[in-house]
Amino acid sequence: MNQQAIQNAIANGKTVLGIEFGSTRIKAVLIGEDHTPIASGSHDWENRYENGVWTYSLDDIWNGLQDCYRKLSEEVLNNYSTQLNTIGAIGFSAMMHGYMAFDKDENLLEPFRTWRNTMTEEASRQLTQLFGFNIPQRWSIAHLYQAILNQESHVKEIRFLSTLAGYVHWKLTGQKVLGVGEASGMFPIDSTINNYDVTRIKLFNEMVKTLDFDWTLETILPKVLTAGEAAGTLTEPGAKLLDPTGNLKAGIPFCPPEGDAGTGMVATNSVAQRTGNVSAGTSVFAMIVLEKALSRLFPEIDMVTTPTGKPVAMVHCNNCTSDLNAWIGLFQEFTTLLGVEIDQNKLFELLYQKALQGDADGGNLLAYNYLSGEHITHFEEGRPLFVRTPESRFNLANFMRVHLFSSLGALKVGLDILFEQEKVKVDQVLGHGGFFKTRDVGQRIMAAAMNVPVAVMETAGEGGAWGIALLASYMLNNAGGEPLEAFLNKKVFTNQNGKTITPDPKDVEGFAVFMERYKYGLAIERAAIDSMK
Repeated sequence: MNQQAIQNAIANGKTVLGIEFGSTRIKAVLIGEDHTPIASGSHDWENRYENGVWTYSLDDIWNGLQDCYRKLSEEVLNNYSTQLNTIGAIGFSAMMHGYMAFDKDENLLEPFRTWRNTMTEEASRQLTQLFGFNIPQRWSIAHLYQAILNQESHVKEIRFLSTLAGYVHWKLTGQKVLGVGEASGMFPIDSTINNYDVTRIKLFNEMVKTLDFDWTLETILPKVLTAGEAAGTLTEPGAKLLDPTGNLKAGIPFCPPEGDAGTGMVATNSVAQRTGNVSAGTSVFAMIVLEKALSRLFPEIDMVTTPTGKPVAMVHCNNCTSDLNAWIGLFQEFTTLLGVEIDQNKLFELLYQKALQGDADGGNLLAYNYLSGEHITHFEEGRPLFVRTPESRFNLANFMRVHLFSSLGALKVGLDILFEQEKVKVDQVLGHGGFFKTRDVGQRIMAAAMNVPVAVMETAGEGGAWGIALLASYMLNNAGGEPLEAFLNKKVFTNQNGKTITPDPKDVEGFAVFMERYKYGLAIERAAIDSMK
């Protein structure tokens, strides 16, 4: 779109706004009629640890949102000389899961408990057993049941339970709703009806019946909507909350609020069956859209859905590149000692590229990147390790290669359940995150680990705010009822540039050899945790 076309779109409300609350940043992206970002704004924030709870205050939420929107609207005015008074549609997303409980007067009963809290182990275990369905500690239902087990007095006063995305949407529109992908991180979803699993709702209600609450689970959970459905409009009070200047007009339609997993799928065009995406940075998770349900419960696999309700298997690992980054920091410290000035990005590129020169299996070296615990391999704590034998081929290329391998080791353990035990088929995986920043290297290593073609698109860096903007555009512009995957393929990603790397058989074989070493060596990691305090 040219400058004049963008100005006309802004003035006539033909733009679409997406805002996502990430763990460290709130980001807003305004897109034009061609779905290209035309303006953005952001606000940095951090959770705090208070009274044993990782949380953000309500002031954090609203001050951060207003600052983010203000920066976006200022950029629109500065770049296009047009005041942002109306928008075609708006969508909100946020980090999934967590616990926000409200009473009959709409007061928050307890400080917001984010996904990061690991205080629900007993609830998670009991609910998983009750439902025959994996309930991770970070899920909303686990937080609710743990509060019941703890006999917390606020539970009897609950009249509405939601996530961060659902809370913000409610306050701006008055609608207590969630997109099905976000709802799937609150409570198990039945993808045949795109709603909460009725049988498991009954099991929960029956379990707590003797406690005589004035609510049942279905009365306090948000209504579930799928992508494309209308989810309310911006109210007058909501417009003032979002834009205290009063420039933004009420009446703007909203799409269902979604979680960051769902918006990541949309932003990487990974919502169709037999597709998937991998986000690899500080942590790593893979999401694979399934053709059918898994045969049984696997505690290593989280089951969520796409924004249209298709079942998705998620493998989530706490550790990815943090230990690798620390080693590169050590190398940079050495270059500084030598008096050599080298840009950190250049150093990353040089060392990552060096890894491609290593032996296929990493030269019989072994590393564990566990800065924190890793549930997939059953470690409650972490001890980063590097191990070799006297016969190992210890050189820089193998050293870098094995640390890149280690970044994906726990992920591979989870993926093997899907690919080997469950015979899940995937045609292509879309990669995004810092692991893929150095051209070709991260893709090649990931392709070796997954034995699947890995693509990285130029737009992958736009992130979840762009993803929720696309969902808002889908709601606004899809009167014909076109499936979401068709809408994305035809109207968003047609001209997107990217690169796909297919697995090299030698790399695949080398990674498999490394993984045998990795699994045998887990006893070394256990000994380090037990011995090094």
